[in-house]
Amino acid sequence: MHSTNLLLEEPIRMASILEPSKTSFFPAMTKIVGTLGPKSRSVDTISACLKAGMSVARFDFSWGDAAYHQETLENLKLAIKATKKLCAVMLDTVGPELQVVNKKETPISLEENGTVVLTPHQGQEASSSLLPINFSGLAKAVRPGATIFVGQYLFTGSETTSVWLEVSEVQGDDVVCIIKNTATLAGSLFTLHCSQIHIDLPTLSDEDKDVIRKWGAPNKIDFLSLSYTRHAEDVRQAREFLSKLGDLSQTQIFAKIENVEGLNHFDEILAEADGIILSRGNLGIDLPPEKVFLFQKSALHKCNMAGKPAVVTRVVDSMTDNLRPTRAEATDVANAVLDGSDAILLGAETLRGLYPVETISTVGRICAEAEKVFNQDLYYKRTVKYVGEPMTHLESIASSAVRAAIKVKASVIICFTSSGRAARLIAKYRPSMPVLSVVIPRLKTNQLKWSFTGAFEARQSLIVRGLFPMLADPRHPAESTSATNESVLKVALDHGKASGVIKSHDRVVVCQKVGDSSVVKIIELDD
Repeated sequence: MHSTNLLLEEPIRMASILEPSKTSFFPAMTKIVGTLGPKSRSVDTISACLKAGMSVARFDFSWGDAAYHQETLENLKLAIKATKKLCAVMLDTVGPELQVVNKKETPISLEENGTVVLTPHQGQEASSSLLPINFSGLAKAVRPGATIFVGQYLFTGSETTSVWLEVSEVQGDDVVCIIKNTATLAGSLFTLHCSQIHIDLPTLSDEDKDVIRKWGAPNKIDFLSLSYTRHAEDVRQAREFLSKLGDLSQTQIFAKIENVEGLNHFDEILAEADGIILSRGNLGIDLPPEKVFLFQKSALHKCNMAGKPAVVTRVVDSMTDNLRPTRAEATDVANAVLDGSDAILLGAETLRGLYPVETISTVGRICAEAEKVFNQDLYYKRTVKYVGEPMTHLESIASSAVRAAIKVKASVIICFTSSGRAARLIAKYRPSMPVLSVVIPRLKTNQLKWSFTGAFEARQSLIVRGLFPMLADPRHPAESTSATNESVLKVALDHGKASGVIKSHDRVVVCQKVGDSSVVKIIELDD
């Protein structure tokens, strides 16, 4: 168990628990990914979501066409302009997702101990005795006794809106199942999940490639969420595909671990991917319930030590219909933070939930409270020990910057970076203060026109815990004279003051490159 004891060792005064939380420019160090959909796609709602703490907008292509998502994205751009808050864009692929084809979209009632047939013949009408599905190979993949779960897309775990099936027999292409609980399937899209069964479909389908080519490339997406990642080769193939699409060669790939197959190849996938999404919805079906927490703690520890962002999903399902989370959910969010999660991903809660803004705000407040009792000292020592010696030059600078900031009780760490790598390494050590990542644009040319890099790198910081990016003036290179460095630093300090994280007489740790040398310096501010 790697994540034990990441709680402050000194006793917490019970009276302090009742003290109201202080508001801050940064709602929490932990980031929030919000899925935009029917209940969260207007300019006003997206603006409110950004103000509440959403820093990454997720576009899920399991439903809705490219035109629908484009309209939502245009609204996001207007909201970013209005709120002056940066937001990254994540495209979530469909992958080998099995779906029930319910053309009439009428509710389907299923009774416990009854039978229902799953058929690949999609022309037939869905009913309480027959469910057409979008996969012809199910009969070859399952055996009698296998478990199949059917639920509304982004199901919330309610046993009245989702159903467990047990395979009783296979008849040709059809699969006959016994219904294990009474439920009503409502909504336009139901998904199927076959527990611990290999589905022989490509991870990146032709439809996914088409969406990435026609929607992702023109919109220069920051992140690709690769659904149902099962092997490291899935990530390599996706990266090769993105590399041929111009700017998308810079897009980061987040491997979504959704089943036992991905779990068995976790280490290789982590080495290949830019980040990991722990899709606890499907994993919670594939794994025995008593094993879910163990996987979460182990996977987050591995991501933390590798310095790669880890995102946890499915934390406040009940807020899809309610204004407050359950006690268990509130504790679950806090534990995800204490376990080392970089970001919390909200699905149904913001996509079709009744309270998208309140959900983001509530999750942000819980994260902020958990961060206050995170045992940073223990985490730092453990990370340094794991990295070992000799450290790389950059790792040594990053860990030294964090140590210095802790020792002098700095209010913020300012890091000058071009690629974003130095800032991410600093964030790896989980400093207790925000890391202001000043991204210095670099000039590049394709021999036809000049362009600046930097926007991708800045937005991709928005999923890393504790990193808050700002784009510097391109006239100030990252490696330059002390005069230009000082002017960029002044802009960064002014930004920190305006946002309320830096005050008079505060100490600030600055990490920057001067000539060929990397420098960590401590500044004490005047009035």
